[in-house]
Amino acid sequence: MNLNVPKLSKGDKIAIVAPAKSIDKKQVFFAKEFFESNGFEVVLGKHCLGSYNYFSGTEEERVSDFQSALDDPQIKAIICARGGYGCVQIVDKIQWAVMLRAPKWVVGFSDITVFHSRLEHLGVQSIHGTMPLNFAENSQDSLSSLISVLTGNPYKITCDTTPNNTLGRARGRLVGGNLSVLCSLLGTNDQIDFVNSVLFIEDLTEYIYKIDRMFYSLQKAGVLDQINGLIVGGITETLDTEPPFGLPLEELIISHIKYRNIPVAFGFPSGHFNDNRALILGATVSFLVREDETELSF
Repeated sequence: MNLNVPKLSKGDKIAIVAPAKSIDKKQVFFAKEFFESNGFEVVLGKHCLGSYNYFSGTEEERVSDFQSALDDPQIKAIICARGGYGCVQIVDKIQWAVMLRAPKWVVGFSDITVFHSRLEHLGVQSIHGTMPLNFAENSQDSLSSLISVLTGNPYKITCDTTPNNTLGRARGRLVGGNLSVLCSLLGTNDQIDFVNSVLFIEDLTEYIYKIDRMFYSLQKAGVLDQINGLIVGGITETLDTEPPFGLPLEELIISHIKYRNIPVAFGFPSGHFNDNRALILGATVSFLVREDETELSF
């Protein structure tokens, strides 16, 4: 099962909720104005601007906001305000069944990968895209790509090649998100089905040796033998030890996939940087890595 989500039209209502870390109200209102300027009506979750220790609210408050947006038939998309940490605390407390009757977009990245993974299990597509935390710094392409996906406009992403790319072509279901979160879900009820997929990964402020450990987790779980292609997005602000680990990031990743006959693209414009293009997770994609260009078509 792979449920397509209805496209949005001007005048449709969207909700902004904060299911994880708390967020500054200025960032939320900036995003609210952006969506309104594109013709949408915006509703803020009751606790979206709240603060409870690290989080925007208690677990019960965060569940309540997300559930209200899920259950409201007038809400056509749910925009997660930011990541951080907290989605795994509430994912099993949310009643997701309504998504099977009336799918709607859930948008976010980083820690929101927890929700993307649950929706993958349900067979509902979702949007790996920028969040209100980052709107003010995002590139125009980042923001316009989000609107394109929400409104169902034809869409593809191209970017320059890098020396470490592996050329080739693949087709499959686009899955993935934050590498740390994906690895934390291996062996759980929210582990993604990676068979015949194109895997996208991104991350932020992780040590090189921890990324090596994560790739061993993917390898030992059989993931790297199941995927048709690998897209490496913004794995940014990586850290190293003293003495250093000994391999730069791209060479480390290549060491784990060099004997697998799949296309690999580095430097893809999605993830933890300002040019964070929207991706439709769960969609069947065509992934092409040429000498001069990488292309991902939905």
